[in-house]
Amino acid sequence: VQLVESGGGLVQPGGSLRLSCAASGFTFSSYHMSWFRQAPGRERELVAPITNAGGGTNYADSVKGRFTISRDNAKKTVYLQMNSLKPEDTAVYYCYARGLREYWGQGTQVTVSS
Repeated sequence: VQLVESGGGLVQPGGSLRLSCAASGFTFSSYHMSWFRQAPGRERELVAPITNAGGGTNYADSVKGRFTISRDNAKKTVYLQMNSLKPEDTAVYYCYARGLREYWGQGTQVTVSS
């Protein structure tokens, strides 16, 4: 089983990034997926979940209106489009799968700084 995140990096405030999480080794379409993040010295927090078929999404208040979660079950990939990024969005972003079992990705660093 693997969850491999990509797309992180350094971006200026107000910029955009698109994170991807490619899954393998389990029945992706049967799993609800989520993005979490963890900033230095802080607990890991839920950013956005999406249901297995993609019909249901939700967002943390801090990212609502700026981030969009989506998935492509044919490509076994979940995405997080991040717009209007702020310095407080700086964190390691993790992909999480929940179904019969739970899986975590290794994380990708997002740094928002001028």
